[in-house]
Amino acid sequence: MPLLPPDDARQILERAASHGLELQPDSLSVNEAGLDYRVVMARDTGDVEWILRIPRRDDVSAKLGEERAILDFVGPRLGVPVPQWQVADRSLIAYRALPGRPGLTLDPASGEPVWHFDRESRVYAREFGHLIHRLHAISIEEAGRAGLKVETPDQVRAGWASDIARVRKEFDVAEALIRRWETWLGEDSYWPRHVALTHGELYPAHVLLAPDDTITGVLDWTTAKVSDPARDFVFQRMLGVDAVFEATVDAYVKAGGQVWDRLDEHCTELLAATPVAYALFALTTGQPAHREAAAAQLKP
Repeated sequence: MPLLPPDDARQILERAASHGLELQPDSLSVNEAGLDYRVVMARDTGDVEWILRIPRRDDVSAKLGEERAILDFVGPRLGVPVPQWQVADRSLIAYRALPGRPGLTLDPASGEPVWHFDRESRVYAREFGHLIHRLHAISIEEAGRAGLKVETPDQVRAGWASDIARVRKEFDVAEALIRRWETWLGEDSYWPRHVALTHGELYPAHVLLAPDDTITGVLDWTTAKVSDPARDFVFQRMLGVDAVFEATVDAYVKAGGQVWDRLDEHCTELLAATPVAYALFALTTGQPAHREAAAAQLKP
């Protein structure tokens, strides 16, 4: 991880100290990969490792209460650790580092992915399937009572239709993409008739692993809600290893998870629709660089 420039580091040290967190100045390193947060790793004067999340925009800070409610609800129920925030305000989130290391990081110089486990690992595939099952087995009714967002199957599908319509209004979208999305939206067999509590961005950058590929923690719950169960399989499909995806689904089903015939194909279509999510993000930020990048993904 790259070290922070002196002025930048000083500001972070002062911000942490204002919350009673005394950090070692030479321990700070930063991961700039996140779109919503800068992530800083540091050690305090007692040599305890901390993770600091610094919101990049005001709209991110506005969601702190929602994410904290998710963590408070999921933490005792998931079976593996999630962050326990010791500091949480509009300028800083801080928590003691969880065990393990992310399965995926980005190279700070090239921006290319760096994998920290074997993507064909059957241990990881099995662990991942069991993790998804434990998450999806959490009570939807309890999640709703805890204040988490709850969608019905029909609302999931209608939400995609609304998002696609908004993107088409704001961007020039390739006809091939439009036809593909309309086919997907219009075909009942792609879509599940049940929902589950989902993480939403459950991919190796947010999954902490031990050296033996067992899962030691799950990070970044900002997108969690009761919704389409495929949200938590889609990034496993993105790995591009059919046998690993199949092993994950098999472990999930054997643990008691519910699937439907076109889960695999639905995940493929969700991946094809990722430019929609990025275009909506670009509209939220209002930043020209993001808008240009989104337009490039959507262009004819």
